[in-house]
Amino acid sequence: MDENRIDFTLKPDTIENLKAFAELLKKDVSWILEEALTEYFSTVQKQLLEKNLADENAMTNLDYDEFWDGVDI
Repeated sequence: MDENRIDFTLKPDTIENLKAFAELLKKDVSWILEEALTEYFSTVQKQLLEKNLADENAMTNLDYDEFWDGVDI
């Protein structure tokens, strides 16, 4: 199997939409899929970064009393 090739299946409606948009936009179906996946990856990466930041903040969000609880000075 070629490393640059992935076999997958699309729903018939998706295929019809791809063909219609390819014709309407005068773009190749591969190009439309590439653009769509690039946008998807960008969106998901942003969501993951935001989630990681929120998780990191959740682990460090202690109020003053919680932070110093049990510390003898």
